[in-house]
Amino acid sequence: MADYHFVYKDVEGASTQWDDIQRKLGNLPEKPPAFKPPPFTPAPDRDSIPKDKSSIDEKTEEELEELEDDLDDDRFLEEYRKKRLAELREEAKVVRFGSVIPISGSDFVREVSQAPPDVWVVVILYKDGYPECGVLMRCLEELATKYPATKFVKIISTDCIPNYPDHNLPTLLVYNNSAVKANYVGLRSFGRRCTPEGVALVLCQSDPVLNDGQTGSDASRETVMEGVRRKLIERVVKQHEDDDGSSSD
Repeated sequence: MADYHFVYKDVEGASTQWDDIQRKLGNLPEKPPAFKPPPFTPAPDRDSIPKDKSSIDEKTEEELEELEDDLDDDRFLEEYRKKRLAELREEAKVVRFGSVIPISGSDFVREVSQAPPDVWVVVILYKDGYPECGVLMRCLEELATKYPATKFVKIISTDCIPNYPDHNLPTLLVYNNSAVKANYVGLRSFGRRCTPEGVALVLCQSDPVLNDGQTGSDASRETVMEGVRRKLIERVVKQHEDDDGSSSD
């Protein structure tokens, strides 16, 4: 007669009351933890992977770095991603100012003479209470906002040059690579009407003082000049329209 032995196996992780008592008494080892499957990780969202150049242009530097592995199968987009990433990193190196910075005499060497070679510095010598200084200052404040890669600073004239004549105010100095590139004494240097566009035209007449981040580039200077001329024409046209409207009333 055959002897059959049956082994009954309970559900994995299950425990009888007797086993629980024995574990409390230390007669059985602790029950092993129940099996848990690894957390579900969804496949990459293919919709988030760029399909063309325009979608890459819209991404930040961090987002472009995260795309490195996703674009391995698309050689063209991967090369474009690298190019765009290099452009963003280059743009981040451009010094940004964006306002007319007040300095004292003790700051002049550090802020102006020792500025990096690729930074153009425009210095206004002024004094409070002089209307002409206020006119030019407002022009520079607008230009500083529009061309944040150019450094604009202001300093009280006698703090910069002791006994500097008040009749020379305002005076504009242009520095680059530790040297004075130009100087303009009084508002007459900027035409009959001192406007931001007029000041910009004078500053960029021979050098790329106001630049768009491509410091030292002739193309950049021409782009700035073209934009300034267009803005100047728009301002003149608007002034004529305003004059015609007021005279007809």
